[in-house]
Amino acid sequence: MGWRHEEVSYAVGRGREVHHKLTHRMERTEIDAMRHIPLADFLARLGHEPVRRSGNELWYRAPYRNERTPSFRVNVAKQLWYDFGTGKGGDIFTLAGEFIGSNDFMEQVKFIAETANMPMPVPEMSKPTFLPKPSEPAFEGVEATPLFRSPLTDYLAERGIPYGIASRYCCRLNYGARGKRYFAVGFPNVAGGYEIRSRFFKGCVPPKDVSLVKAEGSPADVCSVFEGFMDFLSAATLGLETGDCLVLNSISNVEKAMRYLDGYGRIDCYLDRDEAGRRTLEMLKGHYEERVCDRSALYDGCKDLNEYLQLTTKKNNNLKIKGQ
Repeated sequence: MGWRHEEVSYAVGRGREVHHKLTHRMERTEIDAMRHIPLADFLARLGHEPVRRSGNELWYRAPYRNERTPSFRVNVAKQLWYDFGTGKGGDIFTLAGEFIGSNDFMEQVKFIAETANMPMPVPEMSKPTFLPKPSEPAFEGVEATPLFRSPLTDYLAERGIPYGIASRYCCRLNYGARGKRYFAVGFPNVAGGYEIRSRFFKGCVPPKDVSLVKAEGSPADVCSVFEGFMDFLSAATLGLETGDCLVLNSISNVEKAMRYLDGYGRIDCYLDRDEAGRRTLEMLKGHYEERVCDRSALYDGCKDLNEYLQLTTKKNNNLKIKGQ
């Protein structure tokens, strides 16, 4: 798969109607829940990854200003941050304030709620509240470029995916959010959207849909089905892909997948070994009957194919070390 530079703007996000009539106690509960959001997760949702880790400390380039040398520290044990470049620090609320340039507590709460996809706390017996549309699109200026060696490929290598496989099927996705530029591993779907991953972030640039990877050469009679693209990359690493491959990108996409699966004589399923994966398998069996083959016995004892790959890679590395 060759990658060409693409750029497209997305306007994502709709006003949401919140009908919850929260008591003051529930409001405090929501605020407490926000206070306990790990700062690393909060920053990851905004597209920021640490440059390095030292014990309980994560070091970042300041996420709300430009700098080359990381001077922004997060203490994961205390869930506090400190910016040595500005001398400021605090908790998740003061950090939100730096992003939006406001000391107004409720504005900070609103920003955290939108970022973490949490309900906005409202006073007791209030009328339905309409949260306004974000002032900026969730994703803008999306650019798909070739995936070269970088911290992104280091992350994939930790998941057992070698650079040769990653660069063949994935791209580097650059995108903007709230006036900042970020990047992640991108995996395209049939509708022009992307599944995106980094060490701390998992999401989708819409529209959400399945991904179909066609085999080279003559049309295939076999299609392998995977829940996520990490499992597909794992299959490619293990040499398991035979014929075409379809990635659901979400088990809610099963019906969308069927319009692509109808023409295959055999459908090999490498689904997760959990309740959702079993339900998806039964749904496909109910529709395609004997054409469906469950291949999950290969990774019995593991949640999914990628976990199996990581364990296999670790065992092989241990054998190499012992043989040295």
